[in-house]
Amino acid sequence: MIKRPVGDSTTKAVDTKLVKINAIKAAQTNFDTFSGKARTKLNINGESNDVTLNIRIKRDQKIWVSITAIAGIEVARALITPDSVLLINRLQSEYVKQPFSYLNRLAGNQVNYKTIESLLIGNAIPELLNENADFITTNGITTINGNLQDVVYKLLLGADMKVNQTDLDNQNASQSLKVIDSVYVQAGTRIVPSQIDISSIVKDKKILVNLHYVKVDFDQALDFPFSIPSRYNPAKIN
Repeated sequence: MIKRPVGDSTTKAVDTKLVKINAIKAAQTNFDTFSGKARTKLNINGESNDVTLNIRIKRDQKIWVSITAIAGIEVARALITPDSVLLINRLQSEYVKQPFSYLNRLAGNQVNYKTIESLLIGNAIPELLNENADFITTNGITTINGNLQDVVYKLLLGADMKVNQTDLDNQNASQSLKVIDSVYVQAGTRIVPSQIDISSIVKDKKILVNLHYVKVDFDQALDFPFSIPSRYNPAKIN
């Protein structure tokens, strides 16, 4: 009589949390380069302006932003890398040349380069997808709650595993960031949010950005022109 092999009762059960994380990662927008044009309402401490953002990204390397006002006149330009920030203010003939930590004064310590890159594309912030978080799925909506280095976070994803909302809150530092992604559209083979609403509060500083993409392209050859005119002066940093 041939004995049938006995199953190993110690075999690990399927890690459903890891399966969920992998499914979310698989649904994120993968790219080498990104370019987008966005009509944007920018409100800084109650002062509101309607501008157009032209955004270019080389994944994991740099983010280039040109800000234009009425009649397409460029008023500012920025170049952000994982460790530096360059800004030129054409209206005041000033420039800023600082380490990346300069942005933390405006957007909170929870923000790093990958945070900005992910939010501009509509991707989940990578650090939030970890097995220490709590995952709850109800009526097709997945909620991820967790705590990462004093930052309490919540991530909402739809049935397609695309991000609907990101909340970051550091009460000890009086910092919060809320990002809502909506009106997802087809861009070639990719699906991205055309509407991104950002609210950042850092102590007494409040920044609201309502961004609406009117054109997006992926994986095209891009340049990232940035130079500081010799007549520009360094901006005073408070």
